[in-house]
Amino acid sequence: MKKQNEAGQGERVQKILANAGWGSRRELERLIADGQIQLNDRQVQLGDRAKPGDKLRWGRRVFEVRDEARTQGPLRVIAYYKPEGELVTRKDPEGRKTVFSGLPSLRKGRWIAVGRLDINSSGLLLFTTRGELANKLMHPSLQVEREYAVRVLGEVTPEMLHTLTHGVTLEDGPARFEEITESGGTGANRWFHVVLVEGRNREVRRMWEAVGAKVNRLIRVRYGPILLGAYPRMGQWRELDKEEIHALQRMVSGQALGLRSET
Repeated sequence: MKKQNEAGQGERVQKILANAGWGSRRELERLIADGQIQLNDRQVQLGDRAKPGDKLRWGRRVFEVRDEARTQGPLRVIAYYKPEGELVTRKDPEGRKTVFSGLPSLRKGRWIAVGRLDINSSGLLLFTTRGELANKLMHPSLQVEREYAVRVLGEVTPEMLHTLTHGVTLEDGPARFEEITESGGTGANRWFHVVLVEGRNREVRRMWEAVGAKVNRLIRVRYGPILLGAYPRMGQWRELDKEEIHALQRMVSGQALGLRSET
């Protein structure tokens, strides 16, 4: 393996795992520096490369390196309308339905989710065939806007809205909404549209809870420049067109990521 690395064969380990959706290159470089990634039967060093047939391990996760030119396929991005009750995971030990079960099949590569929605939330989820693009879109430094339609139970005062836009303290740090817009409702339920630039676990719900309100419905309606819109319908997906994919590319780096249509 040392000769392989010296000869420059294969791809760097962090690039391979980033494309597989294991994390950003920077995050993976930290894991490598901490000695948490193995290549076959030895610890990976920064700068190491892997070739098709090699196995990479991180804890219980194992990834067999394949020839990207043969297995990756073209760049594709789809928008999926996730219903409540579906999990954003490939397999569930309890046999519950996952979002991946309703996606189109691929001749090459696999779908990688851009972010998550909890089981009780619905709305827009993006999927791509490129792990590198997914990780860039999810990285906190990019500050991608996520917009949600939120139905809140009970009275919401101007003071509560002021607090939510100026910052609340959660167990994992401060958080705030960039915008809050009231959008109607009847009785005890009021609808609001909120925008934030983070994707922490259950963050929207926890922020409302921090001011004493309860969210009883949450729908993601936008991720960056991509809108949920009238189509796809719940439980269905649509392919993003070239203009939409280019908008995502410009947002992350302005660099082309091999866009071409699948035939």
